Amino acid sequence: MKEITLIPGDGIGPEVIAAAKRCIDATGVKITWETVSGFHSMVESIKENKIALKGPITTPIGKGFRSLNVGLRQTLDLYANVRPAKYYPGVKSLFKDVDLVVIRENTEGLYAGIEYAKGKADTKKLISFVKKTLQKEIRSDSGISLKLTSVMASRRIVEFAFQYAKKNKRKKVTAVHKANILKYSDGLFMRVADQVAKKYKISFEQKLVDNMCMQLVQKPHLYDVLVLPNLYGDIVSDLCAGLVGGLGVAPSGNFGEKYAVFEPVHGSAPKYAGKNKVNPTATILAGVMLLRHIKEEKAADKLERAVVKVIKAGKKVTYDLGGKAGTKQMADEVIRLL
Repeated sequence: MKEITLIPGDGIGPEVIAAAKRCIDATGVKITWETVSGFHSMVESIKENKIALKGPITTPIGKGFRSLNVGLRQTLDLYANVRPAKYYPGVKSLFKDVDLVVIRENTEGLYAGIEYAKGKADTKKLISFVKKTLQKEIRSDSGISLKLTSVMASRRIVEFAFQYAKKNKRKKVTAVHKANILKYSDGLFMRVADQVAKKYKISFEQKLVDNMCMQLVQKPHLYDVLVLPNLYGDIVSDLCAGLVGGLGVAPSGNFGEKYAVFEPVHGSAPKYAGKNKVNPTATILAGVMLLRHIKEEKAADKLERAVVKVIKAGKKVTYDLGGKAGTKQMADEVIRLL
């Protein structure tokens, strides 16, 4: 019997988590779920159980507390965010041949949380320091966020990407950055990626992030595993989700040396909360990733096949997939086809 932390989240989180939990349980894998809420309880439970299935949690935009999602990743050192973007027949999409994986560094970059608010005393000191030491002017009404890029974090995320590619029989790794402009941060990431790539017999290339976005919307079938610093990974992974039908079908996993947390990529969508309307696919597919992580490959394959059948049939699916089913009813159909 495996103990796994269950974090319902808020907004639509409890609905999609309930749907995914029922689907996972229906595979026959024996799991004891420990349901928790509140940051401290989440951390303690995950430290005990090592694995969690998590629903979306609302993050205020431009004000209020920092993201609990980012806080969890940094507290538990969940340094690798894995976001598959795979086309499933029946999903409305401009592309039919997309099967790539975005691997995003989770702990550094502009998400490190070192920020200086406009007009504060420490901000003024930093502005003065920059002017004095670098002869660079920063406007006095600026807010400042620091971007951190270390050799250690860069090396381990690129190593993770190559190990993922090797384990999953992927053929190419593409490192994505903006090293032509950000020479000391992205330049460091670029050089470390090049060093790591020399250790592997896997095709490797580097792309500038702006060019990568253009390439993805023109010929996504040419790409396999993408590895990126934090902010670029966040943006590009949403772009890749758009290539295969949107965030409703986009799962993710967050991995560290000790812990793993699986969740949908989409947010909490509070306006849909309690309406039995939203697509549970992303959370169910996060459950598929979880099952693979605990080496329940047969159950994972069975659950993914059932999801594929339901989407392809197009009858018992939610509104965004062209159907009229609710969250619960779509999960019921997945379970029926297991």
